[in-house]
Amino acid sequence: MQEKKQTVHLLLLDPSLNDAEHTISVLRNDGKATRAHRITSEEDLQESLKAQSWDLLVAKREDQELTYIDCLDAIKAHSLDLPLIAILDDFDEAEHVAALQKGARQVVLAAHETVQLYAIRRELEDHADRRKRKSVELQLRDAERRCNSLLESSVDPIAYIIEGMHVFANKAYLELFGYDDLDDLICIPILDAIASSSTSAFKTFLKQAEGPDALDTPVSVCIERADGSEEMVAVSSSLATFEGDACLQLVMRPQVDAELEAKLKKISREDLLTGLYNKSYWMEQLHVFIEQIMQQKAHGFVMYIQILDLARLKESLGITGTDTLLASFATLLREHKGAHSTLGRFSDDSFVWLEAENSQDHVQRLASTISQAAETRLFDISGKTAQVRVAIGLLRLNENSGTTETVVSKAIRASVYAIERPEASRQGGQTAPNVYMYNGLDFEDSDKTIDDYMAMLQAALDDNRFKMLFQPIISLQGSTDGYYEAFLRMIDNEGKEISPSDFLPVETEPRLATKLDRWVILQNVKSLSSHRSKGYSSRLIINITGHTITDDTFIDWLQKALTAAKLPGESLVFQVAEADVTEYLLQAKEFSIQIHKLGCQLALSRFGCALDPFKTLDHVEVDYVKVDGSYTEDIQKTAEAREAFYAMVDKLKDQSKMVITPLVENATVLSTLYQAGVHYIQGYYLQAPTTEMNYDFAEGG
Repeated sequence: MQEKKQTVHLLLLDPSLNDAEHTISVLRNDGKATRAHRITSEEDLQESLKAQSWDLLVAKREDQELTYIDCLDAIKAHSLDLPLIAILDDFDEAEHVAALQKGARQVVLAAHETVQLYAIRRELEDHADRRKRKSVELQLRDAERRCNSLLESSVDPIAYIIEGMHVFANKAYLELFGYDDLDDLICIPILDAIASSSTSAFKTFLKQAEGPDALDTPVSVCIERADGSEEMVAVSSSLATFEGDACLQLVMRPQVDAELEAKLKKISREDLLTGLYNKSYWMEQLHVFIEQIMQQKAHGFVMYIQILDLARLKESLGITGTDTLLASFATLLREHKGAHSTLGRFSDDSFVWLEAENSQDHVQRLASTISQAAETRLFDISGKTAQVRVAIGLLRLNENSGTTETVVSKAIRASVYAIERPEASRQGGQTAPNVYMYNGLDFEDSDKTIDDYMAMLQAALDDNRFKMLFQPIISLQGSTDGYYEAFLRMIDNEGKEISPSDFLPVETEPRLATKLDRWVILQNVKSLSSHRSKGYSSRLIINITGHTITDDTFIDWLQKALTAAKLPGESLVFQVAEADVTEYLLQAKEFSIQIHKLGCQLALSRFGCALDPFKTLDHVEVDYVKVDGSYTEDIQKTAEAREAFYAMVDKLKDQSKMVITPLVENATVLSTLYQAGVHYIQGYYLQAPTTEMNYDFAEGG
């Protein structure tokens, strides 16, 4: 699926159009793609609230017909979850309190622009979290309905127990105990259904089932049916929830060969090479443990232990010798395993350790001991001596730890940090090199300055760690013209591709931005020249930053580059974001004139996000307009969004603009785009970006 940059849908109540545009500009400079609407009247407010879902309303407190109080009343009348930030000119405690009481999420002074930005950030994050929570609650209810349906139809006898009492049992469970109706069983103590000969063993089982020493294998007990008859069954348990309350799920199956079942279960949970738990089972145990932490029933830490330079060791020891080394290292880990430790093998060269412990000092000492023991241990591998070094990432688990995947990801990041920043191992109570306790402050993006980004970009340019990808843009009107859009990717130190949204800061230093733009253009000119020499007539759309359209030397440089490559200007379309054109409107106007003199064309991307997007087209000569990707999503949701989109496309066509719609990821949206009269479409449904320009436009792929 194509990577989407989440668009902020913003409502503004501001008497000044320039101030409203400035607010949008501040958000865009903060890296947020923004589609905004400025409210002009009570009727406009009501229509806007009905038309679509909004993320935030920023309202200024000034003498005007419509006030932020009116906005708050309208939001309540429509029962919307729409946060409002009130902007006051002066501090007035009474009005400040009154605004909060009325429902404003935050109140900020107009002069405090930076505070406004942080308030907007926080409200957008909170709003997104509330939406996610509502979505998860719906998914949970749906999952519970499906689970209840599966429970009822299950052939295994299953019951839910809370504080020793039955609260639910499926049909198979009722039949096992000889009851006709669930009401006959509800609130009967589970111990009353166990024969006296097994009562003691079952009490022990229940006590262990909710603690860290839960049995991995079923326990054999004798049950007593309603008619007094008895039967041996195998009981297994797991933690669950019933109608929002924590409970114990019991599964009772007829007695089978317990020894055979135990062996099969052990094999399914075990890593065959090391004898430790395998990844899937260890992750299950971590999931259960995190649930216990959420219920404040446990404390613990995760350790991610990575053997360094395993590839080098494999070259020396061979595959068999390496397997022997890993098994021996697993034995070393077992030597330090405590009663409340859960140890598993995570990958070829890494191990994971779950420690049910509340003392950070204890866990750090344990990790340091393991690190030092590994470094000093001499492993005898078929007559050869091998030594290993490890990096250990530690993470304290708490109610904010997130999913199991998030937990492991943070522990891995901590282990990498321990290698890259060995001095960090000596800080904050760390006691050994290559051992690091995860600290969120060390991973905040805000710590990375513009200078850091610039240094990273310059290093990538110097090392030639950039590459280009090409995505076709296909006509919806039957044209066989071949267009590709070029996308820049940076290759990190691990060989992974990184998109510009992750490595290019909003406030890029102008000289480096133009240097990067020129590098991109040169690479694409070479690629397109080679492609067209094979008989193709493809055109290439190249993205450039706002700094390039302000560069007085660019046009002369481009003319020389085209001449050297013997490439006609008409083969290139330069694409600039609407926000950049709006910010540098005069320079963009001159740029469009000069670019057309070379025979090139100009495209405007992310169109429709400005308060008055068509105003830009009055000043800048644009050939292609690529609408913002959020429109592609919106027209699939409501009829109102589709009608607004049709009207915008009609207006663009009236101005002789060629319309491109991006983010086409399914066939269902194609009919809507065709009816709208869109000229070109682009997206992963048609083809993902590739390293070659190889799309067959004549055959549609």
